[in-house]
Amino acid sequence: MRRTTDWRGTYTALVTPFRDGKIDIEALSRLIEFQVRAGVDGVVPVGTTGESATLDYDEHIAVVEMTVQKVAGRVKVMAGTGANSTQEAIELTRRAEAVGADASLQVTPYYNKPTQEGLFQHFKAVAQATRLPIILYNIPSRCGVEIAVETVRRLAEACPNIVGIKEAGGNPDRVSQLRAALGRRFVILSGDDSLTLPFMAVGAEGVISVASNVIPREVSRMVRAFLEGRVAEAQRLHARFYPLFKDLFLETNPIPVKAALAMMGMVAEEYRLPLVPMAPANRERLAATLRACGILQDRARRGGRTSARTAA
Repeated sequence: MRRTTDWRGTYTALVTPFRDGKIDIEALSRLIEFQVRAGVDGVVPVGTTGESATLDYDEHIAVVEMTVQKVAGRVKVMAGTGANSTQEAIELTRRAEAVGADASLQVTPYYNKPTQEGLFQHFKAVAQATRLPIILYNIPSRCGVEIAVETVRRLAEACPNIVGIKEAGGNPDRVSQLRAALGRRFVILSGDDSLTLPFMAVGAEGVISVASNVIPREVSRMVRAFLEGRVAEAQRLHARFYPLFKDLFLETNPIPVKAALAMMGMVAEEYRLPLVPMAPANRERLAATLRACGILQDRARRGGRTSARTAA
């Protein structure tokens, strides 16, 4: 386990590949290698994109452990270990720490809709139960409650290992508010690919990305270009891939990104209920966007077969 204070950059929210109902270890290994070689700063196993809600406890930690072993110290591993039960979040985080994760991503407790004081006590209890750096995860559209800026500030002051937040609330104003309240030592990562560049313009320093499952090199280049002051280059990349950023959310994540990876030959297109495959019209729209972005070559030019440039 590495000790680091730099959590800027591009972190891929990995899908969890399945085959015949079980975790597809070979496909997961292939996907992780694709990410590492493309230059991402880290990977995030078993977050929302990893279908964590349908994995049992042992599967959850097995995916984290497999990821740590495959990464082999080349990039950081930020394990999704949040839960709507504080004790469950603590147990998952301790187990992730034991198998070598570098940090924990802690989603807001969902369904039970705690008060701000409840959120403070929840995250504080998790932080005090581990030595891992913790990245909070604010996504009110899924969880039904927002972590207030003041609550984030209280947590950062009370818990030295709460070092950042994945901000998926869709509001650049909140990024400005977080940056003003928390200073430069607290990292803010976009939770929406289409908003990464707007968020970085007002203080975010990277992204936990769905799109980088498909285009890890390009997302990493965009984030790095902005961090290094090459704003025009970052803007060009954002404009080129913006249609993909949007179409990867035509249906509930991770349905479209798994479909895209299946088109690229990276994983089998298999989900766990209640998630189901994409509607045919949405699938064709996504395929067209992948071709337009240069990720898939046109079927007509391949004799009826679609090939994947980035999976090669």
